[in-house]
Formats: sequence, C-alpha cells, structure tokens
Amino acid sequence: MSESTPFIKDVPDNGSVKFSIIIPAHNEENYIGGCLESIAKAAQPFKDQVEVIVVLNRCTDKTKEIAQSYNCVTLENNDKNLSKIRNAGAALAKGDILVTIDADTRMTEHMLTEVEKHLASNQFIGGGVTGNFERMSFGIVVSTMILIVPLLFKYGFISVGIFWCYKKDFQAIRGFNENMLMAEDADFAKRLKQWGKKNGKKYGTIKNGMTTSCRRFDHYGDWMLLKRPGMILAYLKGTNEKAANEAYYDDQAR
Repeated sequence: MSESTPFIKDVPDNGSVKFSIIIPAHNEENYIGGCLESIAKAAQPFKDQVEVIVVLNRCTDKTKEIAQSYNCVTLENNDKNLSKIRNAGAALAKGDILVTIDADTRMTEHMLTEVEKHLASNQFIGGGVTGNFERMSFGIVVSTMILIVPLLFKYGFISVGIFWCYKKDFQAIRGFNENMLMAEDADFAKRLKQWGKKNGKKYGTIKNGMTTSCRRFDHYGDWMLLKRPGMILAYLKGTNEKAANEAYYDDQAR
C-alpha cells in the first residue's frame, strides 16, 4: 500500500475521526486486500477522517501483515462469536460513525459519502446495504431465497451486508447480541430499526453498495442450502454452535 493511504491510526479521541470501519477477520489473506482497497477509494473524500479496525480472530496467515500495511488498527481476538468480535472492534472505535463490513466484501466508491448523506439528513437511525455476489447462478439465487424468506418472517424487511450508524446509537442498543452465534446481523438490524422508530427515524438501505465473494458457494456448491435444510434452521435459531463453527470458521471454505 502506498504512503497516501487515507486511514489514520493512533489518534486521540477528540472528534477528529468521522468513520470507524470494523472488519472481523479470520484467516482472510486472500480477501482482505480487496476489501481495504475498496475502503481506501471510498475514503478519499474524507482525508484523515477514517480509521479501519481489523479484529484478528485466531489468524495464522498473513492477514495481520496485510492489515498493517494499510495502516489499520489491529486487535487480537480469540472468540468464536461474530457478535463479540465486532463489538470488540467497536469498543476501540474513535469515530462518530461506525461501519461494519466483512473481509470478503468490497464497498462501492461512493459508499461512505452515501452513509454521511443519509445520517446528515437526520431521517435515518442507520441501516444496511444491498449489493451483489461476485458471480451469480440459479443455484445461488435459490439458496439465497430459501434463507432470506424465513428470516424475513422472523426479523421483518431489513437490509444487512454493511451496517452503518452513529456510535452513540450502536451503544444505545448494546451493539451485536453476543448470545447469538448466527443471524446476529439480522437481529442487530431489527433492534436498530426498533430504536430508530422510538426516535422518529427510519432504518435506511443503501442500494447496490457492495460486492461480496461466493467462497462458501464455491466450496459447498451453489445449491448448498437446498441440500442442507438443517443450516437454515440453525440460522433461524441463532444459537447452534456446531453450525456457526461450520459456517464461519471452517478454513476450507475460506
């Protein structure tokens, strides 16, 4: 990474940071560079106002070295719990606005500008993002839909992907629910939406704001959820440790 990286590090908590971007990372050397490059492009209008916090979760590859080459803040974490991992990153955040993104996801060039615009309007409590997979197939569409539809019945119409909100609102709803091992993102979105309703604000969706990898489809097959209905039940329950470990910590799928 060149010395012109817009990410800042080791700054005092004095309001000079606008965005804190949190990335949970478990052996992500094949993906995190693309994620950080996308953030660097989106951060160009916000020189010296963006910090990136990479939560290194039991990494045994070069994820740490890559993150540090981009001047990211790094934090070691050994939990097998995405809620705890993200919350640990948020606890370090010095920015007024929190953004969460997965290491195998790339945000669009105007993502942070859109987040700022939405929050500055005072109409939105925060929200999520819709986007695309890096490739599509009929199997991926079917697998995605048979997961999304049950989750819609449980959590309502929400967008997940990348989350964005003011840090004060993240803290008000106590961040991600650490009792949930799966679908913690949907649970977070539902609670943020409810908090917004109490405060007269809407839950927003930034459309076409990201591209995410198909690594799990590449590993398990595009029809994976049709062939494994038990995984859908695990997402709905949210507390199945075995399924969570398989979904998030199977290095063969990363």
